[in-house]
Amino acid sequence: MKNIYIKFSFLFLIFLFSCSEEKVDGVDFGSVTGRVVRENTFEPVANAKVFSNPNSSTVFTDNDGRFTMPSVATGNYSFQSQKDGYITKFEAVVVNSGSNTEVVFEMKLSTSNNRPPDTPVLVSPADNAINQNMQVILTWTAEDIDLDSLTYEVTLRNDINDDIVIYSDIETKTFTLNSLAFGTKYFWQVSSNDGINPPVLSTVRTFTTTSFPLTRFLFVKKLSEKNVIYAGDASGNQVQLTASDANSWRPRRNTQSNKIAFIRSNGSQNHIYTMNPDGSAVFKVTNSVPIAGFNSEYLNFSWNNSGNEIIYANFDKLYKINANGSGLVQIFQTPDGKFISECDWSYDNSKIALKVNSANGYNAEIYVIGMNGVIQDQVISGVPGAIGGLNFSVTGTKLIFTRDISGFENQDYRQLDSRVFEHNFSTNITTQINTEKPAGTVDLDVRYSPSEAELIFVNTSNDFMSVRNIQKYVVGTTTSRVTLFTNGTMPDWE
Repeated sequence: MKNIYIKFSFLFLIFLFSCSEEKVDGVDFGSVTGRVVRENTFEPVANAKVFSNPNSSTVFTDNDGRFTMPSVATGNYSFQSQKDGYITKFEAVVVNSGSNTEVVFEMKLSTSNNRPPDTPVLVSPADNAINQNMQVILTWTAEDIDLDSLTYEVTLRNDINDDIVIYSDIETKTFTLNSLAFGTKYFWQVSSNDGINPPVLSTVRTFTTTSFPLTRFLFVKKLSEKNVIYAGDASGNQVQLTASDANSWRPRRNTQSNKIAFIRSNGSQNHIYTMNPDGSAVFKVTNSVPIAGFNSEYLNFSWNNSGNEIIYANFDKLYKINANGSGLVQIFQTPDGKFISECDWSYDNSKIALKVNSANGYNAEIYVIGMNGVIQDQVISGVPGAIGGLNFSVTGTKLIFTRDISGFENQDYRQLDSRVFEHNFSTNITTQINTEKPAGTVDLDVRYSPSEAELIFVNTSNDFMSVRNIQKYVVGTTTSRVTLFTNGTMPDWE
């Protein structure tokens, strides 16, 4: 009897199990899972209502925007998600027997009741501010009553040209303007955008940058292996004129034309350019014939007095070109094939001093030619060691230069004891000028001051690895030399 009872119970369990596997009224079931997120940002939308048509069940999303419907009859549905402040989103869903279907709702914010941001209020610089630096920090305030995330756009104009610069996608209420022009009036305006309503514009404010400082000196600094041109004054203040990513060197100012000429790398060649005293309006002068010769760092060129012509060398040939890039003409060629490394045009434009040398920089000579190309004066020749730094006096009766009296020569063009010399054309005598040069150093790139009462030059250790300083010295005195700029080379003083 007991066995019959056990068998009966077992058969009853099988019956119950088989009944649970049967279809309910012939209907199969699957499941639906998914997520509700904000369009574009994909941030989760919590507590969103999700339901279907035909109706299955209604659920709400969790804090991560997720939902689950475990038992949904198979078939085709239109699911929808709803939440206040959002536009209702519909998605078509097919539910298959025994499987799960995933769906994602990307909901747009409803703009029907969303209000635009408040008008941005400009804070600094103050309206009509003057004497602003070349870097200006703009600040403003902005609010949104719906607490929407705001982005900003700064529009910048100036009174020099018609340029309009727009800085977009700013996420903070501050923006830094860099590399502004000297002595320029700028107009700036801010717009705020909530991503829903049209951008809201602030008022327009203005500020004016400081005027370009009075700088008599030009020089070059090395920045990340690039030569960069600077202007400076007697107090040591410095202003960068050329870009740090361009290789620019050997600046020469012409006061008549109010232009600065310089050499700049252009691909595999070096060319002469001009610019305004503040570094603007860069213009390429040379084209078909580049400036070239022994060691580009030691190349030099010269203006004529009026500033409408420039002379420069291409190996053994000397050329003259108009400052506007026209009128290129060859005016001299060395008789022995030596390279022309440096040149200086006299103030009265009647003669040109040349430093020529062999391909390794040595076997150097200095001589003077007339404008007809005829050699007039021989200043120095037949001496070992490096020579350089030509500069005529205003009257053209004297010429200053440097010479390494050690006579040392090597493949790196190192100099051991370079000193300043002056040649007097009226007596045809060359004398050394005592500049109180410290032992173990060299003086290079010497030039007269505008009054010729002082000299300006570069001084550095003869190891040619130490810092180079631009110094000046009063001629004919025992006054100690004065350092004007540290870490500088290739000075010009006009």
